[in-house]
Amino acid sequence: MLVDQIYSIIHMVEALAEQANINMLYLETILKIIGVAYIAEFASQITKDAGQGTLSSKIELGGKILILSMAIPILTVLIETILNLIPA
Repeated sequence: MLVDQIYSIIHMVEALAEQANINMLYLETILKIIGVAYIAEFASQITKDAGQGTLSSKIELGGKILILSMAIPILTVLIETILNLIPA
């Protein structure tokens, strides 16, 4: 039941991105980042429930590092765009 809802949301976001003429590579990256965040949070909560607080914090750190590494291309384009808007 949830998969259908998630599919509808992703489809709606893709349609909006197409209307706004946004590169689909960026949208795919953002959706992957969201997925990593949810998976890391889920795994962290499971390990906390199992009494493994230390492992939980390591999972959270790993998730944050993955998110940061996946976001670097988007951040690079964003910074380049801002620099191009500023007159030299």
